[in-house]
Amino acid sequence: MLKRPRPGLYAVTPDGLETPRLLMLAEAALAAGIPLLQYRDKSGDDARRREQATALRALCRRHGTRLIINDDAALAREVDADGVHLGGEDGDLAAARALLGPDKLIGTSCYADFARTQAAAAAGVNYVAFGAMYASPTKPQAPRAPFNLVTRARQELPGVQVAAIGGITLDNAAPVIAAGAQFIAVITDLFEAPDVTARAAAYQRLFAESAAHELS
Repeated sequence: MLKRPRPGLYAVTPDGLETPRLLMLAEAALAAGIPLLQYRDKSGDDARRREQATALRALCRRHGTRLIINDDAALAREVDADGVHLGGEDGDLAAARALLGPDKLIGTSCYADFARTQAAAAAGVNYVAFGAMYASPTKPQAPRAPFNLVTRARQELPGVQVAAIGGITLDNAAPVIAAGAQFIAVITDLFEAPDVTARAAAYQRLFAESAAHELS
């Protein structure tokens, strides 16, 4: 049975980085013990994407982090990544499951649409992602997702984990976690931080503090 990733920071790599800088930044984030890293590159350079994904897979294995490939189930299979994340228009969930098999993670963007979330759960995804939670520098035109979608998904779809994305920073992440997000997906606030490892560790502490509060 596929083991569910532990809650925590879901680092999403910036688009279009040259390989040395990508690997340097990724390793800095991985050093904080994050559960998930998503490789995101929209360049269309297949050879570079294959090279970078393969290198990231090796780094993630070393650090015990799951590697997710953005929008490309075939690449995820080729490099033996831990799963794929598909946007709303980026491929059929059932086809991705058939390609990757039962032991890989499949996540999908549900934006602010709970009906999409229910359909994704029925298709057998492992996690759904809501967003943008706040104004997003990566996708400034993205519609906002209310926090209660996160809470509702946790209550009504217990077999599916919940991620939140969009404009999240260290200063505004705590309410999203309190709403029930098991993963906080971050690009800018993580990879543009002066100390990426320290910033990733700070996000991880928010999850530890939330878990401690639930137990108290």
